[in-house]
Amino acid sequence: MRTRIAAAAMAAAGITGLAAAPAIAATATSGTDTAACATVLNRPCISHQVDGGGIVGVAQVSADPGQLTMVQVEVRTQAAWGSPWETVASATTVQFGSAKAVTQRVTATAPRMICATAGPALDVTKQVTTCTNPF
Repeated sequence: MRTRIAAAAMAAAGITGLAAAPAIAATATSGTDTAACATVLNRPCISHQVDGGGIVGVAQVSADPGQLTMVQVEVRTQAAWGSPWETVASATTVQFGSAKAVTQRVTATAPRMICATAGPALDVTKQVTTCTNPF
C-alpha cells in the first residue's frame, strides 16, 4: 500500500514539477543526510555550492519516518535587477521520512537565489516554501 501511495505521489509531483518548471532538464538525488535540519520538522533547509563550474542548489527536510514527504529545490536567476525570477534548475524528491533534493550544476550569472518547498506530499497546505537572499 505504501509503495502504491509513494508511486502515485511521485507521479503527481513529477507532472506538477514539469508543468511549472522551465524546459531545462532536472535531476534529483535523495538521501538521509538531514542532521542539520533535525530541529524543525517539515521546514526545508537550503544550501548551495558555488565554484568555477557553476552552482548547485541543495534542499533537505526532516520528517516523521511514516510521512510521505516532498522536497523541491530550485536555482533561480534574474536577467537584471528588477526583472522576473526564472528557474534555471530544479529537482524534486518524494519519499517516506526525511528527504533531500539536489539540482544539477548550472552556470548562472548574478543575481541568483535558491528556493525550496517541502512538507507532507499529500497535504499542500502544510508545505513550506523558503528562499535565500539574492547573491
